[in-house]
Amino acid sequence: MRTKQQYIDGLNKLKRNLYFGGDKVGRDHEALEQPINVIGVTFDAAQDPELAPLCTAKSHLTGETINRFCHVHQSTQDLHDKQDMTRTLCRKVGFCIGRCMGVDAINAVNAVSFEADKSNNGATEYHKNFINWLTNFQKNDLVGSCAQTDVKGHRLMRPAQQPDPDSYLHIVERRADGIVVRGCKVHITQAAVADEILVVPTRSLGPDEADYAVAFAVPADHEGVKQVLHPHFMRNRKQFKRGFDWGVVDSYVVFDDVFVPWERVFLAGEHQHGGLCALLFALFHRHSYSGCKPAIGDVLLGMAAMAAEINGIEKTSHVRGMLAEFVKVSELGYAAGFTASSLGSTQINIPGLGKAPYGPGGFFPDSVYANVGRCLTGEAVFHEQELLCDIAGGVPSTFPFEQELTNEEVKPFLEKYINRQSKVSVEDQIKFWLYFGDITCSNLNGSITYGSFHGGGSPIMEQIAIVSQYDIKARKDIVRNLAGMTTGGKK
Repeated sequence: MRTKQQYIDGLNKLKRNLYFGGDKVGRDHEALEQPINVIGVTFDAAQDPELAPLCTAKSHLTGETINRFCHVHQSTQDLHDKQDMTRTLCRKVGFCIGRCMGVDAINAVNAVSFEADKSNNGATEYHKNFINWLTNFQKNDLVGSCAQTDVKGHRLMRPAQQPDPDSYLHIVERRADGIVVRGCKVHITQAAVADEILVVPTRSLGPDEADYAVAFAVPADHEGVKQVLHPHFMRNRKQFKRGFDWGVVDSYVVFDDVFVPWERVFLAGEHQHGGLCALLFALFHRHSYSGCKPAIGDVLLGMAAMAAEINGIEKTSHVRGMLAEFVKVSELGYAAGFTASSLGSTQINIPGLGKAPYGPGGFFPDSVYANVGRCLTGEAVFHEQELLCDIAGGVPSTFPFEQELTNEEVKPFLEKYINRQSKVSVEDQIKFWLYFGDITCSNLNGSITYGSFHGGGSPIMEQIAIVSQYDIKARKDIVRNLAGMTTGGKK
């Protein structure tokens, strides 16, 4: 396993294919310092004797100890550990840990590549390609980012109906040595600071959309891959230092007729498996949210409680009620994820077929509970911001900047009028309100709140998954029996 510094050294060896601020930049750009710092925590944690049991696993391929972010889940305990690792590390950094996309894509592609080969009666070697790639990925403790979301063009048109076929990434050429792909994946978190980009389809696909059913992996600086960056980071401070500077970077990842050798191709034209690949990545990623969203809830609850304490209103009944809202959302989301882990198995719910074994034996979380947890926490993000606003009042929105807080001419006045209570030092009150503003009243907050709502699929997508997979007919049967009805019976 690598150290944080080895990870950074590896990034600095990558070719400059990042576009930001009107320039082509390298991974050493200052805008990427905080995102890299976040990913670095995953390497430090694997080396920490207290965290290593949670943050490492035994590879089912080699038997060696590896970073859990490189692992294919082999049991319900692995699913539990991934969820708890995610919550633990997100608490340490204060928000998204940024490495879940890779492990979630790995687990999806592991199953899909196996089943595609089986349906092709051995004519393809997708799973062999994937296992060889994964062995190297695990051995070198690489960071993976998953590129799933296409630009989608006209949203009411399917991929094959689009005026511009590049609205969804697709195969444009099949060659003896590989494939050529074209398109753009958007909102791809941490792709700029990843070693590898795993590409998977974004939706279900029909027989006439086989070219869109493609999954593969390429290095983040692969020839023809261009990344247009949108970093989100906290304003640097000189005097009032934070305990941790959190940041993240999203990319429009452009594939400009990119050649992918066959040994890196895990799906190429099997439309029925393309849709399942999209569903499985979403399933694993929504399960990851049952770790990160409760951790974010922990941070927001702490902020709300501290704001109430500093404002002297922590004992009022309406504030206690608002604090309870944070607890309910976080712990119900975690409980749903925990249940999804406990009910995990080697079977998945295949639309139209029900539950069936899928893949070479990796474990999947229960789909209904994974989606319930993600939907519940996703729907709450703007309400949580409203609660924070209510408790804090207007202080964060007009709080003085650091330069004024350290200006000797006005500093005594600001310290006098900022002070709201004696139990917390004025300096700590300043640090708190500056951090509160970072998380609620900043450009950073606008982006991360949108990401919290839409990441892993907007709540409407989870609602669709829940209703389509839940046994509603059985509940109707309960009512028919209780009511003494003799007709009906449709789902």
